[in-house]
Amino acid sequence: MVVKTDQRHLYVQVIERLKRDIETGVFKENEKFPSEFELARNLGVSRATLREALRLLEEDKVIVRKHGVGTFVNPRPIFSSGIENLSSVSSMISDAGMEPGTIFMEVQENTPNEDMIGNFGCERDDKLVTIKRVRTADGEPVVYCIDHVLSKNLEMGTDVLLNESIFDSIEKSGKIRINQAVANIEPIGYDDEASSILRCGVDIPLLVLIQYHYSEEGEMVLFSKNYFRADKFSFHVVRKRV
Repeated sequence: MVVKTDQRHLYVQVIERLKRDIETGVFKENEKFPSEFELARNLGVSRATLREALRLLEEDKVIVRKHGVGTFVNPRPIFSSGIENLSSVSSMISDAGMEPGTIFMEVQENTPNEDMIGNFGCERDDKLVTIKRVRTADGEPVVYCIDHVLSKNLEMGTDVLLNESIFDSIEKSGKIRINQAVANIEPIGYDDEASSILRCGVDIPLLVLIQYHYSEEGEMVLFSKNYFRADKFSFHVVRKRV
């Protein structure tokens, strides 16, 4: 297991060796690493070299170090999506070969506040439906969704949302097609409501995706705030040279 025969910097060799051990299952997801002393001895390097390698692995989210507890292998995200691709949560889960579902739902119909009137460009007497759902993948909670949509754009009953994408519910009438969204993504730590609902401990961060969805005519038809478990989802952006 000694890595000193390679001519590259020792910490680089340690990083590659540990990554390979994780990929081949020597160290499994959520498994605790041996102590620094034991791991450094097995690799044939100093503890200073090992610590530098672990620091960089932690920056890359390959491992997580918990003070006073130890070093653990981070689980790989199950779902990965380009943030430039506009798709529903149901589609993301289905594309990963898992069954999307809903285990919690709360629907409220209220008069829109000033912010929502500005966002939707609606009237004060319009009705705004707020839908809170926990989306599951093969029965496991992975996303907490809070969606706002004008009642007039939900021609189907809200009960269908238990088993259907909100995109499909809005577009089913054929009058509206969602074709773009402005999105902001923010990493957060523990959230009292969302983390509890998604059964996350304080050590599991969340990714909050806030989106303003627009129709082909440029009308905003859906405002959503989705809390994704960061250990289950990752998002990326494809950048092109212009």
